[in-house]
Amino acid sequence: MVKHYDAVVIGTGQAGPAMATQLVKQGKRVAVAEGYRFGGSCVNYGCRPTKTLIASAHAAHMARRGADFGVKIDSFSIDWARVRERVVGIIEDTSQGIEGWLRGTEGLDVYSVYARFLGKVDGRYQVQMGDEVVEAPQVFINTGTRARALPIEGIDQVNWLDSERALRLEALPEHLIILGGSYIGLEMGQAFRRLGSQVTIIETSQCLITREDEDIKEEVHRIFAAEGITVHTNSVIFKAEPVANGVRVFIRNEVTGQEQTITGSHWLNAIGRIPNSDQLNLETVGIETDGRGFIKVNEYLETTAAGVYALGDVNGKGAFTHTAYQDYEIVRDNLLFGRQRKWTNRITTYALFTDPPLGRVGLSEKEARQSGRRVLMAIKPMSRIGRAIEQAETDGFIKLLVDADTEQFLGAAVLGLHGDEVIQSISYFMATQASYRVMMETLPVHPTIAEFLPTILSELAPLT
Repeated sequence: MVKHYDAVVIGTGQAGPAMATQLVKQGKRVAVAEGYRFGGSCVNYGCRPTKTLIASAHAAHMARRGADFGVKIDSFSIDWARVRERVVGIIEDTSQGIEGWLRGTEGLDVYSVYARFLGKVDGRYQVQMGDEVVEAPQVFINTGTRARALPIEGIDQVNWLDSERALRLEALPEHLIILGGSYIGLEMGQAFRRLGSQVTIIETSQCLITREDEDIKEEVHRIFAAEGITVHTNSVIFKAEPVANGVRVFIRNEVTGQEQTITGSHWLNAIGRIPNSDQLNLETVGIETDGRGFIKVNEYLETTAAGVYALGDVNGKGAFTHTAYQDYEIVRDNLLFGRQRKWTNRITTYALFTDPPLGRVGLSEKEARQSGRRVLMAIKPMSRIGRAIEQAETDGFIKLLVDADTEQFLGAAVLGLHGDEVIQSISYFMATQASYRVMMETLPVHPTIAEFLPTILSELAPLT
């Protein structure tokens, strides 16, 4: 027997629960399916738990640096059991909170199952929910992504980690080998290094965080080297095998052809993620995916099947919690409040939560140079910013990019103390499309990092 709803939400990442409860507020009857843990990647193995781990690692780092601030710390130790308890506790509290919220919402039925499409009958999509079948004219997909495993010889014989399993390890790794030098690999690598693990990062490209400008990449490499993290670039793992108490990987430098082996206690696979679209039976209702499996959407986030929307990482339009939540806001405003919002209008902004963090918005310097615009740029090292000096956190710099003709911001990078927060002020300002001169005339708070933005803007000069 088929149960009828006004809408079905598949997945409970950042967009799904908000969409479901908003529809219920509008008087709709909604079904939600979640086959794993409520809250998606952010809650269970992404933003919240990794930042919890990073906080513990930062405490250890500052303990080691106590003498820099006149604080004598003769000795300290890492209580991994307590670190893990904090991480797992936040995961459980948040995930269970989301589940309780959804189950307690009147007019909302929660199915603890993996859902898949069965077809479309009389304008309504039929969805398999375990042993039951439900149907609705609207479906919202928020199924996220999962770690990508490479076809490496021997990978099936070793206990490699993804970020989820790494956060729940019973013991601190003695030597953590990380494949992948992007966001996950860098954040986890630095955190485990500061907690006492030996860390080796293997990156297939010629540098870490390859999408960023050269000066940013060089500074991140310098910071990681100073912390004792070993980095192999232009390198691939072509074979792995289990050894006593760990794993041995065979790597090859794709430029020199040199091969070597590295033995560690654990291997974290952080090479990338793939969309959870392959089990949804999308073809039965005419939903198309791209060559990587991401669900195709138009500017309003509607799929190739009318009335079906793909929100969050699964649509490939931004692998961030904040873009997923904005996907919800866009669809909500368009469907319920008569707006015409488009995801294509947003200015992409993100952060790499290493220490110091990297905040980025808009165009990079490389992209600005390729844009054909007349571009103004100014850079200020953190070593010349008062707040950074006072806190002895002088790694990094601030880079601002402005269109010489419109006087509007094109982009910015803040690699340094509070960079993840400072970038927000620039992102918000960019949304106003105001001249950078307005920011120059705004009263700042002293002493802060952001107070230097007007000063840096006064030093803008044409790109050469």
